[in-house]
Amino acid sequence: MCGIVAYVGNKEAYSLILKGLKRLEYRGYDSSGVALLENGELNIYKKKGKVSELEAGLAGKELHATIGIGHTRWATHGEPNDVNAHPHFSNNRKLAVVHNGIIENYAAIKKNLISKGHTFQSETDTEVLIHFIEDIQAETGDSLESAVKLALKEVVGAYAIVVMSVDQPGQLIAARKGSPLVIGIGEEEYFFASDATPIIAYTKNVVYLDDYEVAVVRDGKLSIQNLDNTETIPYIQKLEMELEAIEKGGYDHFMIKEIFEQPRSIADSMRGRLRSSDSHLQLGGLSNHLDKLAQAERIVIVACGTSWHAGLVAEYLFEELARINVEVEYASEFRYRNPVIKENDIVIAISQSGETADTLAAIELAKSKGATIFGVCNVVGSSIARATHAGAYTHAGPEIGVASTKAFTAQVTVLTLIALATAKQKGTISEEVFRQLLTELENIPDKVEKVFENASKIKEIAFIFTYARNFIYLGRGLNFPVALEGALKLKEISYIHAEGYPAAEMKHGPIALIDEDMPVVFLATKDSSYEKIVSNIQEVKARKGRVIAIVTEGDTLIPGMVDFVIEVPETHEILTPLVSVIPLQLLSYYIAVMRGRNVDQPRNLAKSVTVE
Repeated sequence: MCGIVAYVGNKEAYSLILKGLKRLEYRGYDSSGVALLENGELNIYKKKGKVSELEAGLAGKELHATIGIGHTRWATHGEPNDVNAHPHFSNNRKLAVVHNGIIENYAAIKKNLISKGHTFQSETDTEVLIHFIEDIQAETGDSLESAVKLALKEVVGAYAIVVMSVDQPGQLIAARKGSPLVIGIGEEEYFFASDATPIIAYTKNVVYLDDYEVAVVRDGKLSIQNLDNTETIPYIQKLEMELEAIEKGGYDHFMIKEIFEQPRSIADSMRGRLRSSDSHLQLGGLSNHLDKLAQAERIVIVACGTSWHAGLVAEYLFEELARINVEVEYASEFRYRNPVIKENDIVIAISQSGETADTLAAIELAKSKGATIFGVCNVVGSSIARATHAGAYTHAGPEIGVASTKAFTAQVTVLTLIALATAKQKGTISEEVFRQLLTELENIPDKVEKVFENASKIKEIAFIFTYARNFIYLGRGLNFPVALEGALKLKEISYIHAEGYPAAEMKHGPIALIDEDMPVVFLATKDSSYEKIVSNIQEVKARKGRVIAIVTEGDTLIPGMVDFVIEVPETHEILTPLVSVIPLQLLSYYIAVMRGRNVDQPRNLAKSVTVE
């Protein structure tokens, strides 16, 4: 949600910031703006809508500055419009700020500032913050840096901010709590951004700010302190991503590019960790914790959205392979309960971005109760990676499309590896089955590649169902989470209402919806529930439902019963989700494109949900 880009150095700031904001469009937003220090004047330009609309509005203007801040806003306080867009001025118009997050006590601060004569232009909490910083500086006579720290000690909520001042033309001040912020270090220049995508074109040297840290660039030098003025030495990391990874590479959309990248991203998630020839399985980030995993009486998985669906798959995996009781929790619900967590419980937190606010809060709650926390995320250096005791990166590469595709299969792959390693450590899996599953995992990328041979057929089916207003997805066992994920993908990007259910639950309500206009997608691969799924299909066909079935290659029974069939290669039941989800991703994509949707940036959605 929201995106920050800021720059100070020797380049033209406007074009650099604008390009960076375009890189961050995938995060979800409804307005954009920039603040530039031009010839001793602090000017703000902002616009409701896409970054391209801001760019069009500024076309032809001479915007020369070597320092500036930019923002893409996802509305929280106040509707999306030009006035509520960031950046925001202080009352004296000498300071400007961009902000991700929410200041929860802004109303009380605003009331106090109004009593002192401050006037506000917007409805946002962010404008209140910069007025508050100005007020503190005026009252104390302290430096802007000190005023920022004092203000942040008083506010309640989450933030990533960058502040600039007309009186300090070469200075930027940045801080974070609960919202990501990364600093790129170039040659006599510095870049600030919500993630590394706007920075990678200029430098691979970055510093990730921690919570309660304040970074100041002054006179070409970077310093970092916490809110209590304790200085920390910046830890410079090297970015692994390449610029090509965040380009479309000839595809129409990032989403379809990322769907077709899955053979590689799944392989990358296993690279260096798995070798079936000698039954080798090594997870470096967890190797010192396998005993604790194997001895756990209970695993609690916390996640949101697609990551929650990956967690549901993991529930089956850990219970089947390692015989450990697993509970899968929505992080947003878990954090507001008083859950029973014991010191020998293992909590696994799953997040693509590693910045999901609810999942981070769930981690802190579980840590306070003494649990051991493992993280599964994609972004190196992210908040979850730093907040957990141990974990494993998925190595899926940047995922720009808002609707997760390769993140899901990468998460399932890594969770499968963890479940297998735990089972091996615990002795609940035979050597024969262990090696068989490792071999099967190594073959998954090729099997996913084979599913793509059906892309044109899936596109034809999608064309038939562009009319639909509702969809039902049904699956059993490991295919039940896949049904949920398929339904989520369709509703996210096409805006068609879709629901996923365990197939056996159809008779407990959803069957009332079945008629000749209702498309029903069955996950009907050959597994231990196959005969039951066949019965469920017959029940739907008896009520004239239109059935699309995902079946195992060579199936001769189901194709004669249903309206449309999509085949996937035969796969070990444990690993079925890695191939059965692919047709559902393609189906959703093609339906959405045919309905004229913006599949990479669906309305109202953000890639990384960094606020509640």
